[in-house]
Amino acid sequence: MQSGPGKRARLVDLAAQAGVSEATVSRVLNGRPGVSPATTRAVLTALDVLGYERPAQLRQRSAGLIGLVVPELDNPIFPAFAQVIETTCGHHGYTPVLCTQTPGGVGEDEYVEMLLDRGVSGIIFISGMHADLSTDTARYQKLTGRGLPVVFVNGYVEQVDAPFVSTDDAVAIELAVQHLASLGHKRIGFACGPDRYVPAQRKLAAFASCVAEPALKANGVTGIVEQSLFSVEGGHAAATRLLAEGVTGIICGSDLMALGAIRAVRQRGCEVPRDVSVIGYDDSPLIAFTDPPLTTIRQPVHAMGLASVRALVDEIHGHGAPHSEYLFRPELVVRGSTGAARTH
Repeated sequence: MQSGPGKRARLVDLAAQAGVSEATVSRVLNGRPGVSPATTRAVLTALDVLGYERPAQLRQRSAGLIGLVVPELDNPIFPAFAQVIETTCGHHGYTPVLCTQTPGGVGEDEYVEMLLDRGVSGIIFISGMHADLSTDTARYQKLTGRGLPVVFVNGYVEQVDAPFVSTDDAVAIELAVQHLASLGHKRIGFACGPDRYVPAQRKLAAFASCVAEPALKANGVTGIVEQSLFSVEGGHAAATRLLAEGVTGIICGSDLMALGAIRAVRQRGCEVPRDVSVIGYDDSPLIAFTDPPLTTIRQPVHAMGLASVRALVDEIHGHGAPHSEYLFRPELVVRGSTGAARTH
C-alpha cells in the first residue's frame, strides 16, 4: 500500500478498529498471503464500520453487508438474537450492520433508507413494525417489490411476500397454563402487552382458548387478563391489578414483565412462589440468576437466528426460500418462581 499522510492515517485507523497491526492491514488490502480468514474478516469489517470503500479485488471475495434492525437493546432478548445472527452472518461471509431504535431517535424507516444507501444485500427485521398490526405494510411491499431480500422475526404480515420466523406463541401459553394448573392453581392471571402487536394478540387468543378447555374448567380453573407495556413497569402495573383479583399464578408476556410482577407480589408482603407463582417469557440471558430464578418460556433464539440468516442468504443467492411463516416450538424452563398453589 502506498505511503503518505492520508494513507498512513487510514492504516492506523483500520488497525486500531480491527485490533491488528498496520502491516497486517496492508497485507489484507493488497491481497498478500499469510493472513488468516478471521483476521481478513476483521479488517474488512473495519473498512465497513469506518466507511471506507473496499478495494475492488476484495469486493468479489466479500458477500457484502446485511442490515439487522432491532427495536431496542434494553430487553436482553434482542441482543441475544443479534449475537446469533451476527455470528451466523459472519460464517456466510456477510457483515451485519446493527440498527437499534430508541425512543425519540432514528426510526425503522430512516434506518432502512440508510441501509439502502449503503447497498446492503438484505435486511433482517426483529420484532419491528411488521409486528404492529396498525403499521402500513406498503413500506415492506416496496422493499420486496424492488427485489431486496428481507426476513422478519417474531411478527407476521400476510400481505408481504417474504420468509417469517416466529416462536409458536400458542404452544408457549399452553405450556405455561398447563404448568400452573398442574401445580393446583385455579385463578391464573395473564399480564400481556398491547394487543396491537401480533405476538401479543396470539398469546391472548391462546390464553383464552386454554382456560376455556373443558378439562381445566371442570377443575375450576379461570383466567384473568391485564394488558400493559412490555417492560418491568408494565409488568408491575398489570400484576398489581391481577393480585387484586386474587390470582395465585401469573403468566407474563416477557421476562421483564415477570420481574415487575415479582416486585408487585413482594410489595403486597407476599413471597414468590410461596404465595404467588410467576412465569416469564423469553428466557433471556441472566434471567436464571434472578431471585428467585425465573420459570419462563424459552424462545429458541439460536435455531431462529440460524433459520433467519439461512433464509436471507438463500434469497440473496436466488434460491428462493419459501415465503411463509416458520413456527419454532418454545420450551418451558422450570426454576424457582413457580410452586404448588397455597391452600388456605
